[in-house]
Amino acid sequence: MTEPAVVSPVRLHKELDAIWRTPPGWGRLSSVNHTVLGKRFMVLALTFFAIGGLLSMLIRAQLATPESGFLEPALYNQIFTMHGVVMMFLFAIPMFEGFAIYMLPKMLGARDMAFPRLTAYGFWCYLFGGMILIAALLFGAAPNGGWFMYTPLSSRPYSPGINADVWLLGITFVEISAVTAAIEILVSILKLRAPGMSLTRMPIIAWYMLVTSGMMVLGFPPLILGSILLELERAFNLPFFDPTRGGDPLLWQHLFWLFGHPEVYIIFLPAAGALSTIIPVFAQRPILGYRAIIAAIVALGFLSFGLWVHHMFMVGIPHMALAFFSAASALVAIPTAVQIFAWIGTLASGRPRWDIPMLYVIGFFVVFVIGGMTGVMLAMVPFNTQAHDSYFVVAHLHYVLVGGFVFPMLAALYHWLPHITGRQSVYRLSVPAFWLIFIGFNMTFFLMHLTGLMGMPRRISSYPSNWGWDWLNLLSSVGGFVLTIGFAMVLADILMQLRFGERFGRDPWKAQTLEWATATPPPSYAFASIPHIESRADQIDPAALGSRLAGGEGYLGFARANRQETLAVDMVTGAVEHVVVLPRRTLLPLWTALATGAFFLCLLFRLYALAPLALLGTLGLFLLWPGSLGETADQGPLPIGRGQSAPLDAEASNNVTVLASRTALVTNATLYSSLLFGGLFLLVVAPNWSSAPETAVSWAMLLAGVGAAAVGGVAALVGDRNNSGGRAPGPALWMTVAAQIAAMVLLGATAFLLADPTQHARIAIVFAVLAYCALHAGIGAVLSGATLFRLARGHVSQNRGTAPRIVALWNGFAAATAVAGAALIAVLDTAGAVA
Repeated sequence: MTEPAVVSPVRLHKELDAIWRTPPGWGRLSSVNHTVLGKRFMVLALTFFAIGGLLSMLIRAQLATPESGFLEPALYNQIFTMHGVVMMFLFAIPMFEGFAIYMLPKMLGARDMAFPRLTAYGFWCYLFGGMILIAALLFGAAPNGGWFMYTPLSSRPYSPGINADVWLLGITFVEISAVTAAIEILVSILKLRAPGMSLTRMPIIAWYMLVTSGMMVLGFPPLILGSILLELERAFNLPFFDPTRGGDPLLWQHLFWLFGHPEVYIIFLPAAGALSTIIPVFAQRPILGYRAIIAAIVALGFLSFGLWVHHMFMVGIPHMALAFFSAASALVAIPTAVQIFAWIGTLASGRPRWDIPMLYVIGFFVVFVIGGMTGVMLAMVPFNTQAHDSYFVVAHLHYVLVGGFVFPMLAALYHWLPHITGRQSVYRLSVPAFWLIFIGFNMTFFLMHLTGLMGMPRRISSYPSNWGWDWLNLLSSVGGFVLTIGFAMVLADILMQLRFGERFGRDPWKAQTLEWATATPPPSYAFASIPHIESRADQIDPAALGSRLAGGEGYLGFARANRQETLAVDMVTGAVEHVVVLPRRTLLPLWTALATGAFFLCLLFRLYALAPLALLGTLGLFLLWPGSLGETADQGPLPIGRGQSAPLDAEASNNVTVLASRTALVTNATLYSSLLFGGLFLLVVAPNWSSAPETAVSWAMLLAGVGAAAVGGVAALVGDRNNSGGRAPGPALWMTVAAQIAAMVLLGATAFLLADPTQHARIAIVFAVLAYCALHAGIGAVLSGATLFRLARGHVSQNRGTAPRIVALWNGFAAATAVAGAALIAVLDTAGAVA
């Protein structure tokens, strides 16, 4: 096939824009474009930030004076809980997601993220989940047990209303967005880069995003599992956390902090990536210690998963464990220090020029270093014993999160807002806004160190007037309002920039990163042609490169067959692998998110008879997604420009869809491993297991179900190999469907024939494991059936083998879970006899 003819830059822009643009009006609801969705994520996250800030002002108004009657205790509990929920789940993580979705394709030289529909689905889940939480607050039914939702306080005997269910189901709904974004960000960084951009040539911020997304893939499943188990306990009385029936409240703390402590670094690392990008621009030299920073990022990601007991020093764990986790908590300061010294060294060895972003960079250094120092203090068990659950911890948390995320976010805002708006800041309010934020923040939270050391506990709604906390709390409250005025001035400054800022050409900061090679504001397709990278991607000339790319001098500098095309590369070397054909705009993500929301609302309002219908509707809508995708005939290599050719993604063996499936299975395996860990933890630690009732497992039925799942896994693998070898995969796929349906029925029947799972946590864990295995056998059957349908329509061939490969992956996972589940059940089933 010959390469399309070269056209003028204006005509090329019109042809590409006709394919990629989002239509106006109601058509905006169908957008799957990363630029549009990234801005939506960020605007919505900032809206939630404003709501969280308003809640914090109510908290400070209540605590400004002793024995205040401004808020009644029940309402105060909802407000301080929702403040934490909004800031942690609805602002910080989604803000990072929005920034990554908007910026990463432009920094990596791609036209979009790997799965635009998944991005849109994640946004709608985020919006609807956030709406559930905020609506609950307005109706007085918001969560009221703290943003961490500790049991037994959040269990039904102590929280009988709907409040805790709002947290459990609303947060789980929102976390769908986080997990889908993590998978998409990881796959996009590894595969959708400009040709020539090897891992060692990536901009440093891409490394931060890569590690962060990997941490989210591994860190969020324990929280999701914990939320599911606690909701099952509240809704159906399964005693996972009830110590009187073999459960343990500490299981919730372990599952929560397995997510919660990595989340601190999930929030910090993207902000640190922004700093590592901004500081070299204003230091006017490349970042110092590029490889050392990468090593520090990876080390920080690994260490963050070994610190969760740092939050549980007071629960009575063994002294050896205290020593280990205390040392690990102190050790994490080393990779953080490597980055800070690299930034300081970059500034010291460069020729710094001072502008508004640099004010917030300096503010970050001051605030975050204080937060890091208090973190090392809290890592020491003797000091932690004294400061635990005091306002010292509140101060430390805010110094780390505001210093480590909000100050870098504001630096990033002033640095990249011209890219979004196409206008430069007018700077009328920028400097006074910074000083109000900096002074107001330190006035608010530094004094909390003192109130904490004076014994003020966190989460209290009032305090007596004779304990010496009065003037410190009053000054903290005044500082909080000063801080709010500063943020209001930042908002006014942004609005002034949108209205009065001067337009500019490319790269107003003289940066050397690829996003400034696009037009500003960027077009819907990002790059008219995709660049070839021959040096590190933070050491290029965006102005010169941008004009060449606009003229179509790079890869894919043409519109072809009305398709949205970008390139995928080898994960390590950056060599071209294949052409990715991205899906066009559609309303399917919106409808699927609405069906998902209907499922969660049915659970929230205990309409359990309707919940399966909503779940089936969600599954049916997901099955419609690939209907318009794929080819019905092999295309062979297609020209991509610069004298090269590459096959379509459907004909590539290791395409983005296969990589995403593997990543999703890692996430799934982490959740399942957390469930297995929960069962073993209860067996070893929980009380009331010596006289636990029998599980009444039907071992014949269980082993038959495991055998059927294994047959399904093997048959799926045979089907994939048959397809790759040019033989018909159909018979093996039909056997997979039959085997997995049999496995689902047998494992499900085993679960429902158990002894009453409300009697004891041992039976409840066995029930949960069997239900998980039966569910995944069903997923394997559905995927196999969908592949048979695509095979009949001509979407599968020897070269187009993505669907059979995914079927083999998921059915193999289903078989593995069944085997591992049976092993755990064997251990638990003999626990009473062993005890």
